[in-house]
Amino acid sequence: MRILVTGASGFVGGAFMRRFADRRDLELHGVSRRPSDLPNYTQRDLSQPFDLGFQPDVVIHAAARASPWGTRREFERQNVETTRQVIAFCVRHGVPRLVYVSSSSVFYRFASQLGITEQSPIGPAFVNDYAATKYAGERLAADYPGEHVILRPRAVFGPGDTVLFPRILAAARARRLPLFTGLPEPVIGDLIYIDALSDYILAAATGERKAPSYNLTNNQPVVLQDLLLRVLGQLGMQAPVRRLDVGRALRAATLIEAVYRVLRIPAEPPITRFGMSMFAHSKTFDVRLALRDFGAPSVTLDDGIERFIAWQRTQ
Repeated sequence: MRILVTGASGFVGGAFMRRFADRRDLELHGVSRRPSDLPNYTQRDLSQPFDLGFQPDVVIHAAARASPWGTRREFERQNVETTRQVIAFCVRHGVPRLVYVSSSSVFYRFASQLGITEQSPIGPAFVNDYAATKYAGERLAADYPGEHVILRPRAVFGPGDTVLFPRILAAARARRLPLFTGLPEPVIGDLIYIDALSDYILAAATGERKAPSYNLTNNQPVVLQDLLLRVLGQLGMQAPVRRLDVGRALRAATLIEAVYRVLRIPAEPPITRFGMSMFAHSKTFDVRLALRDFGAPSVTLDDGIERFIAWQRTQ
């Protein structure tokens, strides 16, 4: 099977390429806007019309601007226009199966949400431009004339992570990470380890299409602050001692974001509402469809955490 992976220089696409590089039944080709030393790779700006000397059976569209901060124009170009150009490529090349890697954030509200299903309401308001433009990409994928499926992973982590844990660990090293207080109950959430996600993506790419979309997690919700303390402890890092009311932190993040936007500061703020929401609001997902059609996650959450910690120690 010939599989084209967009975003192959990024976290999810690159991990998929490396995990299945030695599979003799798969011919993989990666494409992305940044340079990469991966074999079978082409550098292209996917927000522009593009072509390749590769005729895929499946296109895994993992390219995206995955960040809690940026301009609306950046998100539109990298998440919406890129999806439009990938679909145009597919239409010109025999209408292969399209696997669109979206995000669980399309469902998010600034409130706790438990048991989110694939049928839970989406929009019309979104927590940030990332979520809004990922859903706009979903709408384009849903209109694709060939076979297609939408995957919504939640809080992907593992070796190569550039979004989730790096920000948290950097704050912990700088002694800027507090323990959050003022919560009526512990905040719980789902995560998914990168190898388990890669295996689910392959199952969606190669198996029988049974549902239009899937929520993807490790199906093991955890108390997020406890998980954070566990990771810091196993990395030999000092646990936070400063305490901060989570409501005050959310208000501060809102104010800081407003200042950054008014002054057009290009850097990411030290805290964002999206980031703070992870510690303020529980988010769990119903993944019965994925368990039914793809099976249990190939790597347990505990094993994934241990693998991530072992990798982090080498960095």
